[in-house]
Amino acid sequence: MVPATTADLKGLTEALADAFCDDPVMSWILREEQSRSARLARLFSVQLRGHFLPLGTVWTTADHAGASLWAPPGHAIVAPTTILRYMPDMLRALGRHTVRALRTLNHVESQHPKSPPHWYLGVLGTRKEAQGKGVGSALLGPVLDRCDDEGIGAYLESSKHSNIAFYRRHGFEVTGEIPLPFGGPSVWPMWRDPRPR
Repeated sequence: MVPATTADLKGLTEALADAFCDDPVMSWILREEQSRSARLARLFSVQLRGHFLPLGTVWTTADHAGASLWAPPGHAIVAPTTILRYMPDMLRALGRHTVRALRTLNHVESQHPKSPPHWYLGVLGTRKEAQGKGVGSALLGPVLDRCDDEGIGAYLESSKHSNIAFYRRHGFEVTGEIPLPFGGPSVWPMWRDPRPR
């Protein structure tokens, strides 16, 4: 696993768009299948440029088979000034789906735990052809090792019920269920306590 930089942006956005094209939440927000992949690539580009890459907490592989986008303790929520700065790009990415997407994001963020301090896994995705080959587990490794070394928890929301078992293998446990507004699907918040090393 290697830390990602802005030079990796194209590979990262392509990998994440491929990984999330059939995601229940993304499919519900971006309902037109023919434009979903391009819109996802734009959306992940905004997230990477506006939040995760500046934090220096994005990991990928040499061939961009996948990516994990982490926020360190105290940096999970995007600053309002950043949202305003990137709003034109968000509007281009989401189009007429912007209101549903932002309301969904606000709803999920409002239930994000305030304490104790923790690392937040904002996005984990692996290209379809690389799934089931250990890439996702490897992408989790750098931060989960750090959590264990420093005695800090980790948090995520799983947008696929079928991924819960994968995250459980890495020490995460479901803490609830968040039904999305406008009759959307659910996401499952998951917490991981640090493991003794």
